[in-house]
Amino acid sequence: MKMVKKYRSNALASIHETMEVLHEIGAVDKQTMREFDESCLAPVLVMSPEEIRELREREHLSQPVFVT
Repeated sequence: MKMVKKYRSNALASIHETMEVLHEIGAVDKQTMREFDESCLAPVLVMSPEEIRELREREHLSQPVFVT
């Protein structure tokens, strides 16, 4: 399953994607990449199990479909 990333802005998306490439080739270390993740990526919405179930039911999605 491929994760979909949400960025704080288009500019930060471009910067982050560039840093990912630099990380892949070894020019940027893991700690620096974590810092860029925190700066560039939008925070993840934390949902309770009940909220997730309500969302699935509202959208008519089974559990296996929801997680893919």
